[in-house]
This record gives sequence, structure tokens and C-alpha cells, in this order.
Amino acid sequence: MGNTFLTPSIIAKEAMMQLRANTVMAGLVHRDYAKEFVAGVGDTVSIRKPATFEAKEFNRATGIEIQDATEGSDTIKLDKLLDVSFEVTTEQLTMDIADFSSQLLQPAMQSFAQKVDLYLLGLYKDVAAVSGTAGTTPSSILAITDARQVLNENKVPLSMRRLVLDPAAENGFLQIPTFHEADKIGDNGTALREASLGRKFGFDFFTDQNVLKHAAGTLAVGGGTNPKIYPKAATSKGATSITLSVSGGSSPTLTGTLVVGDVMTIKGTAYTIVEAATAASNEVVAKVSPAVVEDLATTDVVTLAASHTANLAFHKNAFALVTRPLALPKGIADGQKAIVNYDGFGLRVIYDYNSQFKKDVISIDMLCGVKTLNQELACRLLG
Repeated sequence: MGNTFLTPSIIAKEAMMQLRANTVMAGLVHRDYAKEFVAGVGDTVSIRKPATFEAKEFNRATGIEIQDATEGSDTIKLDKLLDVSFEVTTEQLTMDIADFSSQLLQPAMQSFAQKVDLYLLGLYKDVAAVSGTAGTTPSSILAITDARQVLNENKVPLSMRRLVLDPAAENGFLQIPTFHEADKIGDNGTALREASLGRKFGFDFFTDQNVLKHAAGTLAVGGGTNPKIYPKAATSKGATSITLSVSGGSSPTLTGTLVVGDVMTIKGTAYTIVEAATAASNEVVAKVSPAVVEDLATTDVVTLAASHTANLAFHKNAFALVTRPLALPKGIADGQKAIVNYDGFGLRVIYDYNSQFKKDVISIDMLCGVKTLNQELACRLLG
């Protein structure tokens, strides 16, 4: 009996399983996938968001008030095309799928998973709310409850909250008895055996090796006497830019840069910088998000967060991952191509033949995009 070749469909299904097994962030955010819509790189698609309602006080005279149960929507640009292509031999194509997976598909999908995690974790730059201290690894219960307080004050729903940590923060929390002593956890030692942080203080805890570090801009004051940064002019609520200047003694200076993702705090409210800027003539225009929440005066001190690790505490609907299938090429036979979609992911597998070098090639690709849906549903836990 002859050998049975692995088909694109078989490989696609196994690749999907490996991708789902290796992603961290992709399983924690809002996902939207519609297999009936084929998209191309750079396309912008609309996604569904959960409907919103307002609780109304019942009036016996007028009765109930019917609200439109209309789902919200947002748009996301599909600007990321992930691809892993590799040569295969006839012997490899006749392998058992488990062996083929361990040798080729697992490392291929691990690279996909890492990229997706990096894309999603990179959305920290959209998040203004912060807790913790820049440059200090969080390692106490207080660090967790402080992040919880920020989300509570922003009225983030209590369910589906996640806290994603870098390995250093995870190590710190694993030293706390609350996280590893079985008699305090009630899990018969599972946490200690698996180094799992589980769900505590209203968060599902996860460790991700791809948590990013933010390198803050170089904006700094000098000269003068105790110089500080202030708004150069009164700034009204709703403004999206604040011109910053310096004051304090004789001839203070303001030099350096702001970079996207920097966090500055004024009157207790944190803002994230959305456009890079360089100081000139002792002032700089800071473009911020969210819009200014209250009027600012020229006496309101501005502080900037230093470089930090951007651990993230967030609700599922803070961020979104969207995938769409690429069209199957028409120039090859049906037996050389396949699409598989499941649980918010879509992969395409193509068999090809490189006639120049007379080698078979397998290409696996995925079209995707990420976006912050609501920055108020997230908080950076600085490390």
C-alpha cells in the first residue's frame, strides 16, 4: 500500500490547533472573524461590538421605555499579513501528522503566536491609565489592588478582567504566599506545581514573555531654580493637544522629546502621547489621548512617567484582534490549497512547487489587524 500524503486541509487543521495552543493575548481580547468575507492586505473592515443599554427608572404612568438593541461597530485595518513558507521533501509529506507537526508546524505556529502577542501587547501605547512605579517590578498585593482600583474608578465591568505580566512580575507574585500556599488557595497545590497564578482579586492572571518595555522620551527640564513643566497657556476641557513649557527661577530650560506611548499626568489624570514631538524654544506641543478632561491652568504641574515595563490590566473588550481569510489562488488545483477557520482565527495553506530549484513549498498565512476599542477599559501596571 502506498504512502498517504498530508493534504493542505490536514495541515491547516493541525496548524490551527497549534496556533490556538500557543497564543496568550489572542485568547484574552475581543475577536471578530467572518469567514464569508474575503479581504486583502490594507482593507478596512467593520466589526461588531456588544450592544449598550441604559438602566431606566420605571415610571408607572408612562410604562417601560423600549431601547434599541443595536450592536455597536468599529473599523479595523487589516494591515498585517503573517506568512511562514518552508520547503518540504516527499518524505516529510508522507510523515505521520504528529511528527510533521512537531518538526515543522509547532515552530511555525509559535512564530505566528509570538507576532500576534506582540501586536496586541503593543497597544499599551493607547492606554493612559497607570498604576505602580516605573522601573520597579510589581511584586505585592498592593500592586494588584491598585490596578484594580484604577479599573473600578473607570467603571470597568467586573467580569472578564485580565492581568498580563512579564516574567519578572510573575516571579515576584509567585513569592507571595497568597499565590502559592495550597492552604491559602484551596487548590490542593495546583498553583505551586504548575506555577499558575489563576484568578485572584478579580483578575485572571497570565504570563507573557512578549510583554513590552516602553522607552520614554527624553523631555527634561534644566537650569533655573526647581524648574517644572506646566501648560504654557490655559487649556480648555476637550482639547486634544497641550502646549507645555517650563517655569522656575531664572532661565529654566525645556529640551528633549516626547514619544508615542509616553504617559503624562496633570491634576491627577493620566494622558498618553499619540504623536512624537521635539521641544524647541523651551516648549513642546503634546498631542494627547483622552481629550483633556477638565480645564487646565498654567500653574498645573505636569509629570512624566519614566521608562517602564508595560504590564496590562484590562477587560476583554479593551482590545480587538480581527482575522479574515485571503482568497484562495485560482492558478492551482483544489488539492493544493485550503482555508480553515475556528474560534476567531483564519489560516490559509498553499502547496506550491518551485520549478527553478525543483522543490515543494508549503505556505501558511494569516491576515489580521489589532486595535484598541476602549482605552478606559485598560490600565498599565508599570514595572
